[in-house]
Amino acid sequence: MWTRTLLVSAVTLSLAAGAQAQTKISGTLQCDKGDPQNVIPVGDRADHSFMITQTKCTWNKPLEVEGAKSTDNLSTFFNEITGNRVQQRGFAIASYAGGDKTHTRFQGSGILKEGTLECTEGTWTTIGGTGKLRGIKGKGTFKGKGQPDGTTVFDVEGDYEMPKPK
Repeated sequence: MWTRTLLVSAVTLSLAAGAQAQTKISGTLQCDKGDPQNVIPVGDRADHSFMITQTKCTWNKPLEVEGAKSTDNLSTFFNEITGNRVQQRGFAIASYAGGDKTHTRFQGSGILKEGTLECTEGTWTTIGGTGKLRGIKGKGTFKGKGQPDGTTVFDVEGDYEMPKPK
């Protein structure tokens, strides 16, 4: 009986020791209108199109990852637009002070008002990085609100973990 309890305790402790600590992050990002914007009508109805675009963004409130603050972001993404609704899927490269970068996939949905993004929300998954951010993994959510000048402000939150040192 004691042997089984000790074995279960040892296994539990080893699993806990092997678990990675997740670090919470949050920030605010402002993105331009996107350039280039390539829109192609699908042809099945007047308000259905596909768009691919790239936006440049700056962090008004930077993320802080392993002591480095995010400085800018380049997002390339695909939208399917149907009426006033948009489905988004894309890839973002965030740059950090010191030159390291993270690579993140995202997806979401939003509402258009008079052809301009009014609001959007979705999820993101960081799949890697460079330099001291190599091996980073993360996930979280974003919410965006369109601005009168055509830019979009995003609130980003989530968590990340770094690989165990070897």
